[in-house]
Amino acid sequence: MTDMDDLGDAMVERRRLIALAYRLLGTLEEAEDAVQETYLRWYRLSEDERAAIDNPAGWLSRVASRICLDVLKSAHSRRERYVGSWLPEPVRPGFLAAPEDPADRATLDDTVSTALLVVLDAMTPAERVAFVLHDIFAVPFGDIASVVGRSPAAVRQLASSARRRVAEQRGEVAPLPEHDDVVRAFVSATAGGDLGRLVSLLDPSVTLRSDGGGRVRSALNPIEGPEKVARFLLGVLTKRPTWTIRTEATADGLGFTLVEGDVHRGVANLRVVDGRVTDVWIVLNPDKLGGWR
Repeated sequence: MTDMDDLGDAMVERRRLIALAYRLLGTLEEAEDAVQETYLRWYRLSEDERAAIDNPAGWLSRVASRICLDVLKSAHSRRERYVGSWLPEPVRPGFLAAPEDPADRATLDDTVSTALLVVLDAMTPAERVAFVLHDIFAVPFGDIASVVGRSPAAVRQLASSARRRVAEQRGEVAPLPEHDDVVRAFVSATAGGDLGRLVSLLDPSVTLRSDGGGRVRSALNPIEGPEKVARFLLGVLTKRPTWTIRTEATADGLGFTLVEGDVHRGVANLRVVDGRVTDVWIVLNPDKLGGWR
């Protein structure tokens, strides 16, 4: 069909599909694999079959979503084999924003934030697909029903349940200016080796998760409590004197990166509630840092 044969249209559509698949799967590698499989299925159709599809973009979205749903269903067993904590891949602000997206930049970034993706990862596959397709990509419930194999009414309930969980997370977090102020103080205390100041910025229930994927050394289990989290962070920089820590814009607001020369060794996002850090998510797995090179 001419719409899909035009190179410019095809590239825009591919970018949109990767943005969709990333929000469903949490890593760019898996998203790109899902989109590649989607296009393979498109080109396996005969010319007559493709010509009979009135809305190629809609067809591609549905197929990509079904592929992602299958991946999500198998994710639990794959995560059991993953070395250490699994975290979504962090992306730079605006990295997956298509030019024609109607939402503003802040809204777009929020939909790829680590904070949101962690919440999505705790949902059932059907809940996640329903929420992402409807609330982020404005796909009608009837179309989503054909993806997840449920009735439109059931899909509406799935999206509603997911929306409540997302709203609870968003309702607790600090406004962006407060978040950024806390992150700046956090990075300053860490860079200066100020244990007392760092501990004071951490919530009593703070949890740190680091994702090395078995590729690099990281904490295999979550680290809990202000003292332990602070000592772990200071220890990372002490053991790696060639690394520096610096604030950097992320989809969650300010975060921090661990840099050696010109190479990003780690990207971290923080969750701030009532002026203190409640969660630290650090991705050290080099396979998940491609977008920061």
